[in-house]
Amino acid sequence: MNIEHILSTLEAKHPGEPEYLQAVKEVLHSIEEVYNRHPEFEKARIIERLVEPDRIFTFKVPWVDDKGDVQVNLGYRIQFNNAIGPYKGGIRFHASVNLSILKFLGFEQTFKNALTTLPMGGAKGGSDFSPRGKSDAEIMRFCQAFMLELWRHIGPDTDVPAGDIGVGGREVGYMYGMYKKLRRENTGTFTGKGLEFGGSLIRPEATGFGGLYFVQQMLATRNQTLKDKIIAVSGFGNVAWGAVTKAVELGAKVVTLSGPDGYIYDPDGITGEKIDYMLELRNSGDDIIQPYAQKYGVPFYPGRRPWEQKVDIALPCATQNELDETDARQLIGNGVICVGEISNMGCRPEAIDLFIAHRIMYGPGKAVNAGGVATSGLEMTQNAMHIAWSAEEVDERLHRIMSDIHAQCVKYGTEPDGYINYMKGANIAGFMKVARAMMAQGIL
Repeated sequence: MNIEHILSTLEAKHPGEPEYLQAVKEVLHSIEEVYNRHPEFEKARIIERLVEPDRIFTFKVPWVDDKGDVQVNLGYRIQFNNAIGPYKGGIRFHASVNLSILKFLGFEQTFKNALTTLPMGGAKGGSDFSPRGKSDAEIMRFCQAFMLELWRHIGPDTDVPAGDIGVGGREVGYMYGMYKKLRRENTGTFTGKGLEFGGSLIRPEATGFGGLYFVQQMLATRNQTLKDKIIAVSGFGNVAWGAVTKAVELGAKVVTLSGPDGYIYDPDGITGEKIDYMLELRNSGDDIIQPYAQKYGVPFYPGRRPWEQKVDIALPCATQNELDETDARQLIGNGVICVGEISNMGCRPEAIDLFIAHRIMYGPGKAVNAGGVATSGLEMTQNAMHIAWSAEEVDERLHRIMSDIHAQCVKYGTEPDGYINYMKGANIAGFMKVARAMMAQGIL
């Protein structure tokens, strides 16, 4: 495999898409050795087929705001790869949404879904519409307009969307309501639905819960536990909320949260009503963390990131590329022992290289945060069987899936000196499953 040729060809075809190219580059370098041991992959051009999405839908979304003015946004759905099951991936509503970000997310989702062992392909979608500052009525009208275009391309055995940044239970409900009306059927086409109409228990917490289960497994490889560990968390949405909740339950102390405005440092730890207050902040729609500092009398650091604090474990839970080389050096200098990406591609490549060079335990997002889509897969199963599992049943299955993912990473990522390169392990495990499925199904 000539990685540089593949990357230069991709860059020429898709200029100005840095996130997508970054994601592809990381995977290709990780799998190069194992790929070259399979000449049949090269003959079938598996890589060239895998790095390009199956199809991309782009459409305009006109909608009317509360003043009666017409607004126009762009909508996208990227169906990346369905070799192992129906397309599956979230919908993101945020002003930053563009093709590069959605293609990187869809590419990552393909391998993440393969790691869960559930039959799900990879996809992603969204719009540059931002729910922030919009009324419920405006959000409903936008979601309905978005679905007027997308409904033809999704279905329970075709493509099953879910939530993501800017898309929670409210937005999923509005989109599913419109889909159901247009399709005239009631099926498990969306996940992240309300409990009253097919949703699964612990789905909102699942990404964070799964992330902590994975970190727990990582620590166990060095005979350590989460008890009394000091943790820095970024973000304060569903993912961070689930991560903080489970970290505290497992005996750790979380001391930071962050937003676009900066971060707070709470030396006493974020517990009890403080965790509940995270939900209040998220539901306010203001997207700032400073009110936490004001409410609880703790320091607020405007325009800065939490990775400068001395902690044992760092958990990026916000967005892509939120932890850079400078942050990594600060964490390493302060004695960090473990970094787990609960956001997608939360660390810059330079930061990852540093963690691996210093033999820090580093878990990539496609493995660490797979608990969210795994529980979405469990929601699909419950919908297909027309049953509802208890929270304990869902949590037990989630825990088992995260253990299986960790085992795959150890199998493919353990190096001669005993260090577990989780990035390499996750990429190879996910790639091998997808590649073998593609080979079995012929040239399509």
